[in-house]
Amino acid sequence: MNVDEAIRSKRAIRRFSATPLPEGILLRILRAGRRAQSSKNTQPWQFIVLRDPERLLALSRLGQYADHLAGAPVGVVIITPDPKQRWSILFDAGQAAAYMQLAAWEQGVGSCLATIYDTDEARNLLHFPSDWEAHVALSFGFPAEPEEMSRPLRPGGRKPPDELFHFEEWGRRT
Repeated sequence: MNVDEAIRSKRAIRRFSATPLPEGILLRILRAGRRAQSSKNTQPWQFIVLRDPERLLALSRLGQYADHLAGAPVGVVIITPDPKQRWSILFDAGQAAAYMQLAAWEQGVGSCLATIYDTDEARNLLHFPSDWEAHVALSFGFPAEPEEMSRPLRPGGRKPPDELFHFEEWGRRT
């Protein structure tokens, strides 16, 4: 699968089979996140990998739409320094998340992003240092329904280019 195909075909997968992720695939996903670009190559992230179902269930309760974490064989929490220190920290964490999701997709592994709203509760659950924060978690696993990997886009799923692209200045469409 080439990068363009991965980007065009990537879908959010929220329901997973009970099949565990092989260690080699998990490491490939994590290494992709490690290789993500970051502002001034600061790499302002650490990854906490979760496989324990009880811990994943507890984490799923820390985000409004994070239920998919409870049913995933693997969750990855991206922790960062306080993003108030530098605006790009969360952008950089997003880059790492995107790289991991595309690497997973290439391996036939689905994923979905979750926002963690209570970083203090996440800290209590995961025991990371007080100068780090958790805002993002990812679920990873093989889809419960394999056809989800190839389902077509829903009509109206993406805004058309003429609503998004501006050239040289706002409003210039060509």
